[in-house]
Amino acid sequence: MHRLSAIRWIGVCLATAALLPGCGYQFKVEGTGPTIGAASSASAPAAPAPRMTVPNFQNKTFEPNLELKFTTYTRHEFSAGGGVEVVTNREGADLVLKGEILSVSMPSLSFTQTGTFESRVVVTVRAVVEDTHSGKTVWDQRATATSEFFITNDLQLNRVLQTRALEQAGRLIAEDLATRFLSSRESGAQAAPTGGVAPSKTEAPATK
Repeated sequence: MHRLSAIRWIGVCLATAALLPGCGYQFKVEGTGPTIGAASSASAPAAPAPRMTVPNFQNKTFEPNLELKFTTYTRHEFSAGGGVEVVTNREGADLVLKGEILSVSMPSLSFTQTGTFESRVVVTVRAVVEDTHSGKTVWDQRATATSEFFITNDLQLNRVLQTRALEQAGRLIAEDLATRFLSSRESGAQAAPTGGVAPSKTEAPATK
C-alpha cells in the first residue's frame, strides 16, 4: 500500500514538473508609460518669429538697377530661410535690414593679346540689422560672391551674360546672408561687426 502511494506520488511530481516549463509569467503595464526623449512636462510654445523690413539697398557702384534686384533677392531668402517674417512697412517691424552694394569688379579670367574669352563678376555687399525699438545694431556682416561668364563677339549678348552673372552673384549673397543670420539667431549670439570678421565668399559656375 505504501509502495503504491509512493509510486503515485512520484507520478504526480513528474507530471507537475512536465507542466512547469509550459507555464509563464504575464506582465501588464497600464497607462502610457515612459517615452524615450520626451520631456517631463509639456513643451512651451515656440516664440513667434521677429518681423523684419528690408528697404531698398543703396547702390554705391556704377552698375545700374542692382539695388532693386538685390533687395528682392534678400527679401525672398530671409522670408524663406532667415527665421524672420518679412514685412513691407517699418511700422510694427522688430528689425530693419539695411543693405549696401559696396563694390562690383570684373577681372578677366581667360584672355590673349587680341581679346578676353572669360570674365568674372565680384560683388561685395554689407548688411546691417537694427532693432527698431532701441535703434541698436544687432547684426553687421559683409558677403562677397563671384560668378563667371564667357565673352563673345556679340556686344549685346555679352551684356546679357554679364547681367545674368551679376544676378547670380546677388542671389548667392542673399542666400548666404540669410543663412548666417538664422545661424546667429539659433546660437543666440550677435554677429561681430564687419571690421572683426572676414567677409564670406561664394562662387557660381560660369554663365554660358
